[in-house]
Amino acid sequence: MAGIVTRATTLADGRDLIYFDDADTSLPAERRLDARQLDARPDTATMRQDVLTGEWVSIASSRQNRVVLPPAEFDPLAPASETNPSEIPDIYDVAVFENRSPSFGPLLEADDAPAGLDDLAEIGLGRTRRSVGRCEVVCFSPETHGSFASLSPSRARTVVEAWAQRTEALSALPGVQQVFPFENRGQAIGVTLHHPHGQIYAYPYVTPRTTRLLQSIDAYGPDLFADLLESERSGPRVVLAGEHFTAYVPFAARWPIEIHLLPHRHVPDFAGLTTDERDELAVLYQRLLKGLDALYGDETPYISAWHQAPVSVGRDTVRLMLQITSPRRGESKLKYLAGSEAAMGAWVGDIVPERQAESIREAMTRA
Repeated sequence: MAGIVTRATTLADGRDLIYFDDADTSLPAERRLDARQLDARPDTATMRQDVLTGEWVSIASSRQNRVVLPPAEFDPLAPASETNPSEIPDIYDVAVFENRSPSFGPLLEADDAPAGLDDLAEIGLGRTRRSVGRCEVVCFSPETHGSFASLSPSRARTVVEAWAQRTEALSALPGVQQVFPFENRGQAIGVTLHHPHGQIYAYPYVTPRTTRLLQSIDAYGPDLFADLLESERSGPRVVLAGEHFTAYVPFAARWPIEIHLLPHRHVPDFAGLTTDERDELAVLYQRLLKGLDALYGDETPYISAWHQAPVSVGRDTVRLMLQITSPRRGESKLKYLAGSEAAMGAWVGDIVPERQAESIREAMTRA
């Protein structure tokens, strides 16, 4: 987008840091360097294959050292100060940096890295591969509290641009098979930082959820997303529609609160969106999140997951898709994944999707 400027630098231990300056920024071009003395980065984790499912599990023990819910004055995502040597050395609008305790990476290539999708698809006892890839943190604002919904319109647009640019850059890295931007919000979800932020995972494999989607496309046909969108747009579960996107409660919603959003044309990922589509997406996404907070009058915990086509398969059939889910099934009630859902993957919905769609539309009107 014209006016949004990127400024790349590195942190003291060599990790990438990229500033994204708003189109209407008041910040200077120059930023302070990271003057910390940091320990060496942890070794890249190792993945182990679950022989019962064929899925891969990254064993990243360094994540046990993450900071958990620090007070605001020690927020590691706030701009650094004399008393808070944080991850970001200077003031910013939006900042993206490599996670210090990643689930994947920092190595992108290794002798024991996956040798492609065919290698990963083989099933065997005791199979391991290096967890190559990258994990990045996307800081939406220098403020210590908030979420995407609380950003200014200009800042929201900057975040969308960061997602698009990082999707393109990460997709081009060796060993990366899928790029996944997401945001966790609320302690009920398990967040460890109150700071408004999200993450981007660049996986060395195609995730299990997307693998199932590819199987469904093979069974249904290449027009699955086009037909799904046409069906939902003509039904009772639409909660918000624009020129380029439509949001709806899905027919078979698993979660008490679940909203999907699709572009009206086929776009495999953020990088494929036009400027007009990115502009509208920033606005509609904020409206959705504000509506969720208006459902019960306070902050609703959620996972906001941006599903994108894998890097090397499904580009012509898998469409960019937002899925927002929340375990909140009432003003003071949460859905817990117990025996059936957690153990067997057999879901039981708590709220009729059509009724929830009506409630969300009413909440968006109040918001």
